[in-house]
Order: sequence, then structure tokens, then C-alpha cells
Amino acid sequence: MFERVILRSDMLKCALCHDAPCSAACIHMDPGSLLRSIWFDNEEGAAARLPDENPCLNCPAWCEQACVRSGEVPVRKLIMRLYDEIRPKLPEDVPSDNRLATDFCGIPMENPFMLSSSVVASTYDMCARAFEAGWGGICFKTICNFEIHEASPRFSAITGDNGSIIGFKNIEQLSDHSAAENMEVFRKLKQNYPSKFILASIMGRDDREWEDLARMCQENGADAIELNFSCPNMMDGGLGSDIGQVPELVERFTAAARRGTSIPILAKLTPNVSEMNSAAKAAKRGGADGIAAINTIKSVIGINRYTYVSSPSVHGMSAVGGYSGNAVKPIALRFIDDLGSDPELEGIHLSAMGGIETWADALEFIMVGADSLQVTTAVMQYGYRIIDDLKDGLNRYMNEAGFHSISEMSGLANDTISDTTDVIERDTVIYPIFHKDKCIRCGRCMISCMDGGHQAISMNEQRRPILNGLKCVGCHLCILVCPQNAISPGRKRVRKAHY
Repeated sequence: MFERVILRSDMLKCALCHDAPCSAACIHMDPGSLLRSIWFDNEEGAAARLPDENPCLNCPAWCEQACVRSGEVPVRKLIMRLYDEIRPKLPEDVPSDNRLATDFCGIPMENPFMLSSSVVASTYDMCARAFEAGWGGICFKTICNFEIHEASPRFSAITGDNGSIIGFKNIEQLSDHSAAENMEVFRKLKQNYPSKFILASIMGRDDREWEDLARMCQENGADAIELNFSCPNMMDGGLGSDIGQVPELVERFTAAARRGTSIPILAKLTPNVSEMNSAAKAAKRGGADGIAAINTIKSVIGINRYTYVSSPSVHGMSAVGGYSGNAVKPIALRFIDDLGSDPELEGIHLSAMGGIETWADALEFIMVGADSLQVTTAVMQYGYRIIDDLKDGLNRYMNEAGFHSISEMSGLANDTISDTTDVIERDTVIYPIFHKDKCIRCGRCMISCMDGGHQAISMNEQRRPILNGLKCVGCHLCILVCPQNAISPGRKRVRKAHY
């Protein structure tokens, strides 16, 4: 964990370029690809691709000079760390990626990674390029029988220190191509990529439309159907998330779609509810084989302090829209855990999404019950190329942990998560340990403990943190705020009994 945090913190200025100039400047390796693997938590994959002999030792770092932010990204230092800190720990065996092969309701998939229903999977060219890049499947942008007129602009975001997107808002709707045009895309994709998985997202306005669209998608090559009961951006009432909030409607329209098709059906449910299991069980009663979750969360962001209009502003007006990105992952994990822990939903396929950017994110969803994984916002930000590190990182983890299939890992964390806190052990305190060799004596731990904790940390004359064990309750706020990862969990003590 330490190596990952430090390596990534040194990359904050990296733009993750297309056709990276640093790679063009190096004759020994592909620095751009290595930096991308570091950013997406796949340091081991990066280290495994290094040349046997370290060409950076006596190199003047032409890569850093060629960088679009020349002098701001320590490319040589990052690669040296891969050689010095990561490569020596690599396992000797090279893992085979056949352990990523899985199935979607019995239908084979090369790997569990799919594009979710959105702009990233909305044309033949886009889906074909994603398949060529290595994605196991796509969920095509929602097909309907009514006209779609999109707004401009329709995206906004909350960004981090380096400009990367943390939370993303959209007011985009469904496919603006006709159903007939989209059926032609399905036929062409299935003809040219027969081993790839095609999940067709649909939205109807009544029972007949749900049935007809499901039938049409099956007849034109879709492998499974996803029922969009969760889009928060529909202009007309009674569509999208309006359905997903009413279990009776979920069951009714799932049954309608089931009458039109024999292939697997998933109900894509809305997170804009207090609990999702009721709707999931209704979908199962209606004939669904699986659940897809979560769709975006209704949101308002970015109020302009001068115009008073939220973002995105469309001619002086905005609207509640769908929030996605890595910021929603904790909420998505909670819903998937709820579904994966419910004995009444045992055996149903869970296709999870909501903030997946790295293989480690994907693994968390698998461990709370996901069988397949869908991604949109990370692709919109970084491109289809992220699939390389999603697959390689997950495969390396499985190899080192001794897992041979996705199904072996599915749901392993469910029993460790409770929906109440009364099961948590409260009789011990785990003190923090301060690592002097890493500490830069900034005092952030002291500030947070004084103003947000239990006043257990002070600074001595040498600006070193000192812990008062009589006051420390082991909350670990100091560990979370330390910018150097210089504090870690330490020894444990048993609380004194209270009478």
C-alpha cells in the first residue's frame, strides 16, 4: 500500500497523454504505458514490463524533457521506484489470464468487464474499438421508440487536485438513433465479434413496447436484455427511475419484457431509494435473471456564485441530473452488498457499476457479490485503454491470492458487513504509530486530532508528533489525513471496564 500511495502521489501532474511524448522520447521502454499502470493501481503490471537491465541509471531523462508538462512529472524517479521497490517483490510465475473467463447467466464471457449503457457504447465504431481493446462485453446505450433531443452542454464534474474527475454529473438521456439503426449495429457487431457479449438496454412506455423491444433485440443478435428502470433524466413522467422506485411497476414491465424474449433479462435499478431489495425481488418475480446496479444518483452540483445557476447551465437553466464517478462507489458497494447478502436473491446474476476505475475497485464489487462489472465514467475520462490494467491487475491479484475464477471471489466480504453497528467489537483501542523516517513534521495530524478528534497529539520542539495514550481512542483520523502515509496502526490495548 505504501508504494502505491507514494508512486501515485508523484504522478499528480501526469496528463496520461494519448501517444505520450515521454514514450516517443525513450528507445528502451514505453514510459507512458508504465505511468498509466501506476495511476490505475497496477504497479506490478508496470514492473513486469520493465527491461531486464535498467536503462534509467545513466539516462539524462529525455522522457521528462519531452513531457507536455516538462520538468513537472518525475518519470525517471517513478520508473526507478518500479525497479527498486516493486520488481523485487514480483512473483516468479507469469499468470495466465484464462482465470478471468466467466459467464453472464450461463453465456461465456472472455472477462467480466463491460461498458455500461451510455455514450461510451452508443455506435458500432465505439463498440468495435472497445472490443478490439479487450473489453469482454458492452451494454448498448438504451434503445427506445420515442425521439430523444439532448441538451448542450449536458455534463459537469467535481475535480480533484490534479484536475481528474472525482464526481461526474450528466443530464443525458437515451440513444438518439432509431431502433432500426441500433438493430443494424447489433447484427454487425455479432457478425464481426461473435465471441463478445452484447447486452441490450431498452426502455418502453407501456407493456407492449417493453415486449416488442426485447423481442427485437434478441432477433438481431443481443445476448441478453437490460431493462432501464433507473435513468433519472427522462423528460416525461412514468419512465426511468420513476419505474424503479415502484416494485409493482418493476415486476409488471419485467414480465412484459419476458413475454418477448427467451434470453437472460436484467433489471437495472435506481439508487434513488432507501433500499433496492424490494424492487430486485419484484424483478425476479417478473422473470428477471439478474440485477444491474447502480444507475446514477440524482444530484445538483456547481452552483455559479454570479449567475446562481447550477451546472451544466443550458441557457440559464439547469436540472437535477445523474451523479456518477469514483465518488459514488461507497454507495454502489452498499447496494450491491445488500443484494448479494439477501438469501431470497441467491443465484441471481449481479452486474455491478458505480465508480469503478481500477481493478481494485472492481475486486471490491466482486467481493460483495458482483458477477460482472460495468464501467462508464472512467472510460469517458481515460478511454477504452483502461481495460489493459483492469484485466492485468485483477489477474495478477487472483494469481497471487490463489483464486482460479471470478465466482470463487464473489461474495467473500458479505459476511463481514453488517447493516447495524451493534456487532462491532468495542473493547480495544489500536494506537497509531508515527514513522519518523517518513514524517515531514507538517503537523496535519495534530491539527486534525485537536480540532476533529480527542486532543491526543501534540508537537514537540523538533516539530515531531507526540501521542498521549491516555487521551487517544484509536479513531485513526491522523492516519487518514497524513499526506506522507507516515502513520500506521500499531499496538492494541484493552479498554478498562466501566462500572
